Order: sequence, then structure tokens, then C-alpha cells
Amino acid sequence: MKTRVYWLGRLQELWTEKSIVWLSGVRRIGKTCLCQQLPNHNYLNCDLPSVQRQLQDPEFFLSQQSPARTVVLDEVHRLPDPSLLLKIAADEFPRLRILATGSSTLDATRKFRDSLTDRKRSLRLPPVLWQECIGRFACDLDRRLLHGGFPERLLASNPDSGFYEDWIDSFYARDILELFGIRNRIGFLSLLQLVCLRNGGQLDVSDLAKESGMSRPTVMSHLDAMEIAHAIIRIPPYHGGGHREIVRQPKIYAFDTGLVAYVQGWESIRESDRGVLWENLVLDELLAVHPRRSIHYWRDKSQRELDFVVDAGGGKADAIEAKIRPDRFNPKALTAFRELHPAGKNFIVSPLVDQPYMISSNGFAIAVCRPDQMNMNML
Repeated sequence: MKTRVYWLGRLQELWTEKSIVWLSGVRRIGKTCLCQQLPNHNYLNCDLPSVQRQLQDPEFFLSQQSPARTVVLDEVHRLPDPSLLLKIAADEFPRLRILATGSSTLDATRKFRDSLTDRKRSLRLPPVLWQECIGRFACDLDRRLLHGGFPERLLASNPDSGFYEDWIDSFYARDILELFGIRNRIGFLSLLQLVCLRNGGQLDVSDLAKESGMSRPTVMSHLDAMEIAHAIIRIPPYHGGGHREIVRQPKIYAFDTGLVAYVQGWESIRESDRGVLWENLVLDELLAVHPRRSIHYWRDKSQRELDFVVDAGGGKADAIEAKIRPDRFNPKALTAFRELHPAGKNFIVSPLVDQPYMISSNGFAIAVCRPDQMNMNML
């Protein structure tokens, strides 16, 4: 397994803020492998009855741990009372570093009676980032888009054609049914399929309800469950500059390009497919470094649209266009956006850029770069 240097570094950063880090992400995305790459750790799989017995007395268990070793509690929600263990760790053993994992956000895990407010930091592990692909995973763009970002599938010499079918079954049984009690398997998975077919488009709940044969409230509750379990991502519109802006309708993305390709039945990536799938990879990179609430898209009623807008605070908004080929950038949407929101940086984000560079378009300075280069001080 490739060492996940970027994510190991992020964990170390979060431990400087709080002693407990909650690592979430869909199953098989690489959480366990990442845990086991930590130096000098004590790994416990909370699925095992022997581990559950070991943790029956949290205070005694924690008192036996050395601050020099990271305590990894994999699938911690399998414990009878996981919030008690983590609360005791945070309050009584603050010198211990704890990494707890689960498939959903901690607050949605039913067994947590305490949200651990201000006692933890959270980190979502996404599919393999593009910066990892061009580094340690050494795969080209079409392979990453077609096969997705599950590490085991991306690294396989001949990816298993049944991988996503098995993953969908496991995702429903182990996450959706257990965590949310949703028993309409056919309806739920039909909705997940529809989301994949509409990947990168605006969310129309009425249309999804009609296509899936479920009511609007049911569709909304199912979408909430998917998002909590990290299977979809909804991006709200950025607005505040005029009455012609879209203000309510979010865009929706499936969490993984490989899942989209599987549902679409693609055996190869066509030129017309690359653009929106590249948006998925750019979005993952944005989510890795920015608070979820700061990420938006922008669109007006004349159908001019920017792929992403990051609220940088202080009235500043960074505009981001995801383009496979930077020379195909059209400045009309950026010009319209900057008339309403003049302060902020501008980016064209492409997989084909080696060294970032600057261009001028319609009087705007624009940085052309890879997703991982957006934080460089170019503007």
C-alpha cells in the first residue's frame, strides 16, 4: 500500500489542536490502511469482541496507554458506548492522541450520546486526490476518472469489474440500514443511481422524486443520509450580489468518479465525459483544505456559471474554473461574476499544468495551476 503522506501530515496538524481526531469516509476508502501507516501506534479493531471486552473499562484502558503511542480505535461506533470512551480520553487523558474512525460523520452515529463538541477535530478521507495520483499512485487522468479513487481498485493491475456492485451492497447494509434504518433498499439505491447519472448538475428534488417513485420528503431524507455517509456532496450557490443570481438550488456530485462511470456503464472515458468528472477531483481537493461551508458554485439566470467559488471571508470570493484544457476557458462567466463580486482571486485548475503560471483575460489576473497548487502565493 502506498504511504498517504498528505493525509498523515493532516492528522499531525489536527493533533496540535485537539487530542482526538475523528476520521470518516466511505467504507474501503483507505481509513484502516491510513491508520496503520501511523508511526508508533496501538491499533484496535472495535469490530472484534476481544477488543470490545478490552475497552469495557475505558478509564483503566486509557491509563495503560503511553502518550508516546497513538491509540487507533477503528470502527469505534461498534462499541456499546463510544462517546463515553472518547469523552473520558479528552477530559482525563489529554496527553494521549486518539484516532477514531467511522463511515459517517460522528454526530450522525446513533450510539454517540455526546457530540464531543470542542473535544475533537474531524477529517474526511476522500477518494485518492489528483496530487496523490501524479505522485505516489502514478496513474494517468483517464485511469483515475474511470476506475475511481478507492486505493485498492486504483492500484490493481486488473481492477475488479464487480467492485462497485459489492461496495453498493455493503454500503447499504452496513451504513444506510444500520445507521439510518432505511429499509427501502430498491428505492434508496435507485436514488443513488439517479444522483450518479446527474453528477455535477443542479439538484431537482421534484425530478428525482418523479423518477424514483418516492415522495419529496423521502427523497430529501435519503439525500441527507447519503451526504452524512459521504456518498454525495451538495454544493450551495454563492449569491448576494444581485437579483439575477441563483440563490437556492444546489449542485450535486457523487463522491467518486469510478462510481459514476460504473452507473453510467462506461468502459472508457470519452472526451465529453472528462470535464464534469474533473470537477469531482477539483472539489475533493477544495474539501481537503477548506471548510465545507465555504465552498459554493455560482450561476445567474442567463446560465453563466462558475464551477466553484470559495468564500474567503471579508467580502472576498475566489473564483475557480475546472478545465482539462486551459486554452478553452471562456471569461464571460468570470466577468459577470466579478461585476457583482469584485474582490477575490481567480483560478483555472487543470490536470495538465506542471508549473503554475499567470494569464490576463478581460482585464483579470488568473492563476493557471493544478488543484494542489491553489494555495501557492501567486496572486
